[in-house]
Amino acid sequence: MGSFLRSRGRSFRYAYAGWRYVLRTQPNAWIHAFATLAVGLAGWWLGLSRLEWAVIVLVIALVWSAEFINTALEAVVDLASPQQHPLARVAKDVGAAAVLLASIGSVVIGLLILGPPLWARIQVLWTP
Repeated sequence: MGSFLRSRGRSFRYAYAGWRYVLRTQPNAWIHAFATLAVGLAGWWLGLSRLEWAVIVLVIALVWSAEFINTALEAVVDLASPQQHPLARVAKDVGAAAVLLASIGSVVIGLLILGPPLWARIQVLWTP
């Protein structure tokens, strides 16, 4: 049992090291981090329901996962093809497109969930 727990601990350390790597090397990860924090604070302020939180958390996880997979893909492509190659460029571009697609989808879902209650709060604040 002890070796199982130690190996799980190592797995978590490797995962956290990967997350740190993404934050250190990928400028877009900081945009995702800011958006995650802003959406979290807005959701808390607006008092989202459990279902709304579930959807928000799901799309946040989707965007972060796409960013992590794209970063891993870029590293593997750089390792396999240190020189420029048209297929290496395709792989990187498609990985970036996956992150873009996940991000656009999350913005749409965020607007659908956060937009109406946020608009209602803003109207209350601006109404004399």
